[in-house]
Amino acid sequence: MFTSSPVIQTLHELRDYINNILCQHNQLEVGAFPLTERILIRADRPCGIYFCLHGPRAVKFSAIWETQRNTVLFYGATGERFHKIQLVEAPRLDLVAA
Repeated sequence: MFTSSPVIQTLHELRDYINNILCQHNQLEVGAFPLTERILIRADRPCGIYFCLHGPRAVKFSAIWETQRNTVLFYGATGERFHKIQLVEAPRLDLVAA
């Protein structure tokens, strides 16, 4: 369940990678459903991003990029974690949150 990912240098690349994993796991066509995101804040500082893929019939699949450990956790529609990746390199969240 724990794998390394390719080097991701921009937030756009991270967003695309997460969208692809969520779609592949749930057998959805990439780009057919909207992906929303929210910056997570801890002690008034950004600490990650919550991604939500809004699938068919109001089903939601999610992923959380946690910046302290630089990992992404993927969750299914019922909240079970199905995948975890360790990013080699990741975009800077402080530039996004500014």
